[in-house]
Amino acid sequence: MPRVEHLLRATAQAEARHFWFRGFRAFVAPLLRYATRGRSDARLLDCGCGTGANLELLSRFGRASGFDLSEVGLQFGRKDGRTRLARGSVAAAPFRSAAFDVVTSFDVIYSLEDTDERAAIAEMFRLLKPGGFAIVNVAAMEILRGDHSVLSREIRRYSRSDLRARLSAAGFDVIRITYTNATLFLPIAAVRGLQRLRGLKAEGETQHEITVPPRAINALLSIAMALESLWLRRFNEPFGSSLLCLARRPDHAAIAITDI
Repeated sequence: MPRVEHLLRATAQAEARHFWFRGFRAFVAPLLRYATRGRSDARLLDCGCGTGANLELLSRFGRASGFDLSEVGLQFGRKDGRTRLARGSVAAAPFRSAAFDVVTSFDVIYSLEDTDERAAIAEMFRLLKPGGFAIVNVAAMEILRGDHSVLSREIRRYSRSDLRARLSAAGFDVIRITYTNATLFLPIAAVRGLQRLRGLKAEGETQHEITVPPRAINALLSIAMALESLWLRRFNEPFGSSLLCLARRPDHAAIAITDI
């Protein structure tokens, strides 16, 4: 667990202000709105919640809980006043079946070995009520592997077809899947290409990857992410450093896939 705890400590310092996290929340919010529409008492679960910081976003759409295997992450969350946190593995979630309307997995499964990754996806399916939704965010495009991959313990980066196939194999209907962070694709690709050429750093040297930039730069990049989130309300993106997916556990009812 020490490597996970290193990442969680770095994340806890950045997630409130870093432009990437601001953009991520703006990308995810419309999917949460779609997944919970028509439900006044939706139950949401963040699988592999880390510090639980995303529960603030999820709580805008219903009753949100989270769980994580790292006690360090949970301690950070509890210190910040988050109480609906539990300890457990995403490959064996400590909750009953068909208990949630929405489950989320944000930048978790790419760090799991294949067996655990399949188990984690199967657990999300098990936890959902029929007709419930999963929202999954993962690292994308192998060409973007770099120092950040070391910090976040990436085992794989996904393509659109790869993520779709893995979710479909577990029984999900994939409703929408898009790349995100396309706005920053070119500078990210250039920097990470150079990082691979000189050799990726050791984990202890990678915390700068998640450090909040100087205020003016962070504000500018936050605006860029906000503008991209507006584009994503209407269109999918053909490339980007992350993949964001909305999937559904089937039931017998039909579903409209417009206005997501």
